[in-house]
Amino acid sequence: MKVFRVDITAWTASFRYPNLISGVQPTLEVPPLSTVLGILNAASGQYLHYHQLEIGFYFEFAGKTFDLETIYMIQTDSKGRPSNNAKSNIIQREFMADVKLSLYLKDETILDYLRQPYYDILLGRSGDLAMVSLPKESELAEIQRATRIKGQIIPLSGNFLPGNIQALPKHFSDDFPRKNLGTEPYTVIPYYTTDFSTNLTAYRDETQGKRGVDIYFHQLDLSLYD
Repeated sequence: MKVFRVDITAWTASFRYPNLISGVQPTLEVPPLSTVLGILNAASGQYLHYHQLEIGFYFEFAGKTFDLETIYMIQTDSKGRPSNNAKSNIIQREFMADVKLSLYLKDETILDYLRQPYYDILLGRSGDLAMVSLPKESELAEIQRATRIKGQIIPLSGNFLPGNIQALPKHFSDDFPRKNLGTEPYTVIPYYTTDFSTNLTAYRDETQGKRGVDIYFHQLDLSLYD
C-alpha cells in the first residue's frame, strides 16, 4: 500500500493521563488519537472536521524520567467563575526524551499542511516543541495476523491485546468548554514490546524499530459526533 510518512521529532514529550488532575503526573507512552489529530489541526491553522480519515502512527523514545514543575491553580468565586487570584504548587511530571512520532497518511491535503505548519507543532505541552520532516512516499506490505504491533494504541473492543488499557478520546470539540469526542478503551502498546500474535491486518514498515513495525490504520469519521 502506498502511503506518505511524516516524522515529527522533539527533545521531550509528555502525554497526560486524561483522568489525572492533581498529584504526580505520569505520561502515556504513546500519544492518544486526540493528540495526533490536534497536531494536524495546528498544522492546518484551523479546526478540521475529519470524514473517512485513515491514519496510522508509531511513537518511540530514548528514555523517560520525572521533573519538578510549578503550576498555578486559579481560584474561582462563589459562582464558579475564575478570578485574578492564583496559588502556586509544585508537582512531579513524567516526560520522555529524544522522541519520534511517525505519521502515516493517504490524504495529500493534510500533507500540504504538514509541509508548512501554520502553528508550532508540540508533542504534549507548550515546552515540547517539535520539528516536522518533509513527507516521504513509502510502500508498505500488507501483513495478515500482524505480529509487530508496537509504539501504537489499538482499540480494545474486538482485539484484547496485551498492554495498558486506557479510556482515551478520539478528538475534542471546538466549542467552549471543549468536549471530548468518541472516548473508548484503547490498549497502549509501547515501542519496546516484544512480538506477539494478533488477528489484525496491518502494514509493515521495515525501517522502523529494530526489526520493522506493523502499522495499524485507524478509520475515523468524526461527523458521527457532530
